[in-house]
Amino acid sequence: MEGLSTNVSRTFQNVLVLPPDTNHLGTIFGGTVLAYIDEIAAIAAMKHSRTAVVTASIDSVNFLSSAVVGDILTLEAMVISTGRTSMEVFVKVESENLKTCKKTLTTTSILTMVAKDENGTPIPVARVIPENAEEWELFNTADMRRQHRLEKRKSNQAGGIDDEQSS
Repeated sequence: MEGLSTNVSRTFQNVLVLPPDTNHLGTIFGGTVLAYIDEIAAIAAMKHSRTAVVTASIDSVNFLSSAVVGDILTLEAMVISTGRTSMEVFVKVESENLKTCKKTLTTTSILTMVAKDENGTPIPVARVIPENAEEWELFNTADMRRQHRLEKRKSNQAGGIDDEQSS
């Protein structure tokens, strides 16, 4: 199977932060941001694999700053590494204040998505080819993150937590 550029999966989405999206402090709910992240990660993974995908794990979420009512969120996602049937997806979220034009990095996240056929069986995906220095750095550290996920899965299973999502 041939490799695909990260640009094949690169996806952008813009969202307006509205009052129902915010907490009593006037900042966007983390859960709302997580829902946006999961959705755009799935879209990026589907563009790479050309099939349905499921979320296997959310490996990291770093809330770096807040967004408030009236801010525009810009989400960017791309597949940064692949296993046999799984894809790691990097998602970056920026907020933009329309009055000041100031853009702020608000959240970064890495998720693992698994490609599935119409019967729900995991299927192989093409390898990914990084395009720039940031993508190569994420690609080159993928094995370390995969090892961490496997150790965490073993630890969860030893503690009685069963993880059905494996690829």
